[in-house]
Amino acid sequence: MAEPHVVAIPRETFYVRYGKRAMDVALAGSLCIVLLPILITIAIAIRLSGRGSVLFTQTRHGLGQRAFKIYKFRTMTVSEDGTAFKQAVHNDRRVTSVGAVLRRTSLDELPQLINVLNGTMSVIGPRPHPTALDAAFVPLMPDYVGRFAVRPGITGLAQIRGLRGPTETTGAMAARVASDIEYASNVTWVNDIKILLATARVVFGDRNAF
Repeated sequence: MAEPHVVAIPRETFYVRYGKRAMDVALAGSLCIVLLPILITIAIAIRLSGRGSVLFTQTRHGLGQRAFKIYKFRTMTVSEDGTAFKQAVHNDRRVTSVGAVLRRTSLDELPQLINVLNGTMSVIGPRPHPTALDAAFVPLMPDYVGRFAVRPGITGLAQIRGLRGPTETTGAMAARVASDIEYASNVTWVNDIKILLATARVVFGDRNAF
């Protein structure tokens, strides 16, 4: 069996220790205020589309592999968690009509601003995977645990590179994890701003989100 790789962690800088968190709180707080009408409209649309809660929560692993509850707008007729989790695929019948629009535009991720404010997530960082995926890929990919060296993010380097959607194979996951490790090894305010500016273009032009 291969020995675990040594994964670089962020160099201790003023930005890593203080600046990134300050930016997260300022940005997430501002977005919550500016986007409030959109958040309310989405919540009403979900409520009118059928039975079920407006928000969907699921267990994920964050900084230091600590478990937390991630918040999303509900886009499916099911609320899977743990080992019951099954990734969404193209034309997934579990996705509601409202949910399809939210997923295509990534608006379902907006409640994660709450996660940013409570400190379990950052605006920029590796996307947190469902715990079932973590359990499946940690034994297969020694570098995988490097994703937990930083707070998970709403968006990240892998996402702006188009590495979104299902990761059912080791190859697909390896490509995403490589970008996550690259980010975690070099956290700077310049890189975060670049990722932030690139996110809108990728979100509205990407077709890998189901």
